Amino acid sequence: MGWTRWGWVVIVVFGLGLPGCGQRRAIAPPPVPFGATLNSTAADEQPRLSYSGRYLVFTSDRGNQRRVQLYDLQRRQLIPLPGLNQPGIFTDQPDISADGRYIVYVAEPYGKPDVFLYDRQQLRAEPLTRNLPGEARHPTISGNGRFVAYATNRTGQWNIEVFDRGVEAPTSLPGGEGPGAIPGD
Repeated sequence: MGWTRWGWVVIVVFGLGLPGCGQRRAIAPPPVPFGATLNSTAADEQPRLSYSGRYLVFTSDRGNQRRVQLYDLQRRQLIPLPGLNQPGIFTDQPDISADGRYIVYVAEPYGKPDVFLYDRQQLRAEPLTRNLPGEARHPTISGNGRFVAYATNRTGQWNIEVFDRGVEAPTSLPGGEGPGAIPGD
């Protein structure tokens, strides 16, 4: 027969990989050196998707500084985040609300890691843990943008806390409709 035991394995494994190939595909563009797309030649990490999968928030070391980036998968372009990334300030660990209106992240402008909430509609960031003794990290935001959970070591050990923005806080909605919708998106 001429077939080795490994020859049959290769055929079987290759054959198993074919069904469904057309159903799944990568939609990320290849890295480019100038960094105007999703992937760059710098470290691009910590991806988080909005509810519908339209928006992807992530961190990138483009320009030799860790920054939060937002990519619109529908339009295939980066979206500016005025007021979020500040020169000389390390930003990291982002998460995004259901419709992409709110982004939470960690930054260190006050000498310790704090959680911030960025509102894409208001183009403004606000610290949520500035007056909290100790550090905060790994924030996550509820789909509607009302609740933000994070880890904190303010008691001497790492614990989880939940910040409630309150019933009066504007919220996001899955699908990008309603009060959380971003004009022009």
